[in-house]
Amino acid sequence: MSKIRVMSENLANKIAAGEVVEKCASIVKELVENAIDANALNIKVNLIDGGLTSIGVIDDGIGMDKEDAVMSFSRHATSKIYKDDDLYFIETLGFRGEALASIASVSEVDLETCSSDLGTRVHIKGGNIDLVEPASARVGTSFTVTNLFYNTPARLKYLKSESTELNNCIQFIEKLSLSRPDIAFTLTNNGKVIIKTSGKDNLLKTIHEIYGYEVSSNMLKISANNDDFVISGYICKPGVLKKNRYHFNTILNKRVVRNNEINKAINDAYYTYKHEGFYPIVVINIETDPTLVDVNIHPTKQDVKLSKINELCKMLYDEIKNTLYDNLLIPDALSNTIKEEVKIEVKKEEKREEKVEQISFDLSNVRKEKKERNQEFKALKMYPIGQVHGTYIVAENEEGMFLIDQHAAHERINYEMLKEKFKEEKTMVTNMLIPLSIELTASDYNIFMDSKSVLEELGFIIEEFGINTVVFKGHPTWLTKNYEDDNLKTIVDLVITNHKNFNKDRFLDHLAKMMSCKMSIKANEHLSLEKMEKLLDDLVKCDNPYNCCHGRPSIIKFNNYELEKMFKRVIN
Repeated sequence: MSKIRVMSENLANKIAAGEVVEKCASIVKELVENAIDANALNIKVNLIDGGLTSIGVIDDGIGMDKEDAVMSFSRHATSKIYKDDDLYFIETLGFRGEALASIASVSEVDLETCSSDLGTRVHIKGGNIDLVEPASARVGTSFTVTNLFYNTPARLKYLKSESTELNNCIQFIEKLSLSRPDIAFTLTNNGKVIIKTSGKDNLLKTIHEIYGYEVSSNMLKISANNDDFVISGYICKPGVLKKNRYHFNTILNKRVVRNNEINKAINDAYYTYKHEGFYPIVVINIETDPTLVDVNIHPTKQDVKLSKINELCKMLYDEIKNTLYDNLLIPDALSNTIKEEVKIEVKKEEKREEKVEQISFDLSNVRKEKKERNQEFKALKMYPIGQVHGTYIVAENEEGMFLIDQHAAHERINYEMLKEKFKEEKTMVTNMLIPLSIELTASDYNIFMDSKSVLEELGFIIEEFGINTVVFKGHPTWLTKNYEDDNLKTIVDLVITNHKNFNKDRFLDHLAKMMSCKMSIKANEHLSLEKMEKLLDDLVKCDNPYNCCHGRPSIIKFNNYELEKMFKRVIN
């Protein structure tokens, strides 16, 4: 008897469901993307118990007639591609024709749809259609999915808790809303509205609806293009960073995608504006010819391959970095207070949505903020008048009062000085009276020797000294006096730690950060007025005087209006 047999259609669908349907959010994704492909402008997702009990998706798209409604549950049935060449010009979110068949094979699905004057209802359970009947004539489509994995208990037990499944659905709708600000999305759970976007085709407004005022009022617009790519969107100011990469919203030809190289370019552009372990909020649209994109590498269609990815990443990196630099300004001490006052005023308005739109997306209506561009900052003359807790310098000029974090300011000064030193062809070197020998493990020794040439180019004199041991006999004159041994040991550790994918420029930047921190004035160190004045004069000369090299603000401004407002000298 033959051992090889052709699987039944239903069994094949259940196997395919293992890739397409992993969790409740997988079903939401497939149904909502189908709604978008059907030209829907209003999409409602109604969950019960985070989707564990029921998932409903209602849209106002083009709908289907009776024949298409029944055919849509067949495997490989699709309206999106018809021939081989179509795979190279995919502009829809779905195209495989697997989703509905896979979902229906492991659940119970009720479909109501209409494209003209007569609607159709289809009920299918475990992949078997048991009801087809006329339905209401509301143009659009409604899916309700229940009893998920009822016939595949091995998969049922891997569903997470209600809160986890709900959070997965929320995250998906958040990202999809940002990719399509022209569509109004509503997400409810057990009747409670969780997400609601207006569909006004205003990306910044949608950012406000997803993230709130604190983020939307701190976004910067970006725009760039070359022969192959057009990029646009918004990036956040360094003051509203997050602790994870989830808020990298990358949209390629209106599809939410994941790409590690793009994420790295975004993160690298923020490199000197943030702490390690913090990540920006960005919403970036990328438009390109579909022939440069391969979305057919995974059933979820979120992981994509891109031709000319290096050119795209460079353009993205340059645009973000330049935008951040062009928008550097002194943080306003009362910005949060003003935001709270704005929120109170918004709540008082009867037409809240119009007021939020006016305030969030035309900040000039809130207050005329004088943005201190870098060149303007360099013209500032601040006069130090004292210290607070031996940590913050108090300074003034005719525009107002300034608080300067002395360590952050000095760190920025030293960082930029070291970066310039690293570029010099000839470095001043001092010989050590007592050479420093450092013993390493065999593996660390090999790693260090592979990269020590970079240190030698900077002026370090290094020799081998016995088994797995190196000795430093000289170093650049900029190394902190009285801390040479500690600094050299730290530098060796830095070389070893960064040996994977060793990059000279990145290593030198790490080194400059580390050294500038060690060389800088510490907190709780009292300074004379002369030293304060010298520090401020040097800070003004910096290319970026607003942040330390780790992204913390170095200076905060209280303008005269804000000071008078705090003391009730002005009312409005």
